Amino acid sequence: MTASVRTRRNALFVLFFLPGIVISSWVTRTPDIRDATQASTAEMGLIIAGLSVGSMLGVLSGGPLVARLGARRVSLAGVSLVAAGCAVIGVGGGLGIGPVVALGLGLFGLGVGAAEIGLNVEGGEVERGIGRSTLPMLHGAYSLGTVVGAAVGVGLTAIRFPVLVHLVVAAAIVAVALVFAIRPMPADIGIQPRRSADDTQAPRPQVWRDPRLLLIGFVVLALGMAEGTANDWLPLLMVDGHGLEAALASGSFALFAITMTIGRFAGGWFVDRFGKAAVLGVSAAIGAVGIGLVSFVDDPVVAVASVVLWGLGAALGFPVALSAAGESGPNSAARVSLAASIGYIAFLVGPPLLGFLGEAYGLRGAILVVLALVALAIAATTGIRPAHTVRARG
Repeated sequence: MTASVRTRRNALFVLFFLPGIVISSWVTRTPDIRDATQASTAEMGLIIAGLSVGSMLGVLSGGPLVARLGARRVSLAGVSLVAAGCAVIGVGGGLGIGPVVALGLGLFGLGVGAAEIGLNVEGGEVERGIGRSTLPMLHGAYSLGTVVGAAVGVGLTAIRFPVLVHLVVAAAIVAVALVFAIRPMPADIGIQPRRSADDTQAPRPQVWRDPRLLLIGFVVLALGMAEGTANDWLPLLMVDGHGLEAALASGSFALFAITMTIGRFAGGWFVDRFGKAAVLGVSAAIGAVGIGLVSFVDDPVVAVASVVLWGLGAALGFPVALSAAGESGPNSAARVSLAASIGYIAFLVGPPLLGFLGEAYGLRGAILVVLALVALAIAATTGIRPAHTVRARG
């Protein structure tokens, strides 16, 4: 591994880490923000939908923007929006104004969605330069960020620290770190050459017609739904569905984040040894067991323990499936963008759907939708056969 590739990899660790801090800072304070805004379960679903709408817009625009401006500029803009969104969420939560919280989540989602494309395109280039699976570890840095943010959030929730101050400080930390972390990223990664007039008779392949890529997208959708449901609802699920106190419920999310981190840092070895399809299939099966236990077993101890299985099952879904998408053919930015866009449908539809279902049937009943999707993903992974598998150099 050259020094340049190592420096880029280390910078990506930081850039993946930063949004993790923000998402867990928000998640651990959802019970407090729910109480401050006096929102019902259905209303919380609509507030969280701001994150979903922003994320979808970010993902849909991320691919074309990377192709035109490069992964570095898109990642810089995306993580900047992450910091801005965190501050706005804090203002909305501190003032108890639900629409402001939704706006902040929209800005955060827009930034994460765009950065998702830029960082994964750059990560794919670094992965190929290193010669072994690297994206799971990079996404592990995101999960490590959620662990750190969750640990701080649980402590601040327990002492009733003001939401406004908490989230504004988190935003400032992200903004300062971004200034230094973005520098090693090359400016030209992901840029596609513009077609001249002579190229008009040779249109680029339409990646949405690739059936294997669509299957990969569905796996991203299902396992992304599993991850996103925990990010959006897990503390409230534990409070309303299993009777835990707010601090303990936030602790269950911290446990989920720790498990995700372990799964992602350890997952690269399994991907190199067994292949992406096998790893995704086993991940979906483990996640289905964890979600099912949380839903069906009326025991808070079992529910919290099952969060470990939920986290392990969701850990490798996004990074491994997006890596497979980028390898599936030419124009990796478009392929990653399409797979991520399909996956982000879960983030767009999921929060309001689960909110309304939770209002009618309780959140434990609502997550059966997630369970069904993850079960279908087990079957979908049998149709994923990467064109080539990245293997460790001897």
